[in-house]
Amino acid sequence: MTISRWSGRIAVVTGASAGIGAATAIELAKNDLITIGLARRVEKVEELKSNLPNDKQRNLHAIKCDVSIEAEVIRAFAEIEKRFGGVDVLINNAGIVPQTSLTNINNSDNVRQVIDTNVMGVVFCTREAVKMMRERKSEGHIIHINSIAGHYMSYHSESTTMGIYYASKYAVTALAEQHRHEFIKEKLNIKVTSLSPGGVKTEIMKANPGAIPLDIIEKMMEYAPMLESKDIADAIIYLLSTPPNVLITELTIRPMNETF
Repeated sequence: MTISRWSGRIAVVTGASAGIGAATAIELAKNDLITIGLARRVEKVEELKSNLPNDKQRNLHAIKCDVSIEAEVIRAFAEIEKRFGGVDVLINNAGIVPQTSLTNINNSDNVRQVIDTNVMGVVFCTREAVKMMRERKSEGHIIHINSIAGHYMSYHSESTTMGIYYASKYAVTALAEQHRHEFIKEKLNIKVTSLSPGGVKTEIMKANPGAIPLDIIEKMMEYAPMLESKDIADAIIYLLSTPPNVLITELTIRPMNETF
């Protein structure tokens, strides 16, 4: 696969401090995209440079941003425009899992946090990126990191706290299709893809142990079929390698022998 046509172009990865976002930022920088990692833990993005060859480290940059806060998104993208001139590729990766069931009393903060990050973060970041793509009349590619949870609801786990997560990912599925139609209507030369992984070994569940009990998480990570973060990063490189006349609207990637 080659993504040489994107060489020197500007890529933004949200949630770039760990997991899929970190792996993606590394692979994009290796492929000579000027890559900006947005994250709350901005120092973690800076540390990723040690995973890059010396001549590629200059391709990776970090900007602090919590995508759940609209003002921070606007500020971050304004800084990107000022420093780098715009955005050509956007990877909407930032996401969290919930720590509450839908009917828990006093669950408002947890529910809003999931929606603000997983849904509104996608809306705000895409809006700001498209603004620059529109002004520059440039081609672009936006990839929403969705989940199989955005297409299928599974209840075989021992958790009953994932309802708002499913809802947030179903929303991402709808957002991708809505974005596609808006780009067509405006005659914008922008691709949009929903990328839906199955199980991936990342920090996301361990970072939110209230969603699934920690002992269950550890068993899942040890025994259940799991993808690596780099598998998803490689899928992103594949999507960017498609020629301008080809649009993959939905890509689902699962570990072998995943049962749900």
